[in-house]
Amino acid sequence: MARNNANRTTAAPAAAEPAEQPRIRKWLRPSKRAKGYAEERKENRHKRGDKKGEELDAYNQGLRSGYLLCQSDHAGSYIYDKVLAETKDKDKAAAASQSIGQHRKNGGNQ
Repeated sequence: MARNNANRTTAAPAAAEPAEQPRIRKWLRPSKRAKGYAEERKENRHKRGDKKGEELDAYNQGLRSGYLLCQSDHAGSYIYDKVLAETKDKDKAAAASQSIGQHRKNGGNQ
């Protein structure tokens, strides 16, 4: 029994998805992060960004306590200092300290 392929609709081939962007670590020196977050905690309001003026929810209060971000801050700071000591290049150190995951090779050196 033959099938009639003329009546079938064919979907256009899906556009190629853009290449996955590497995740970026957003870290700050803890002293700099703490200053801005202390102000927001005191007022219990967002001071910048899309939610400016809105009340902080429980998750954002936790972020501003510093506990949830300290690992990223310390990891970024450590990698930045390590690469800067090896290469003396601030741009390479910044790029290495912001990279996360498998695409970073040789302990952060790119």
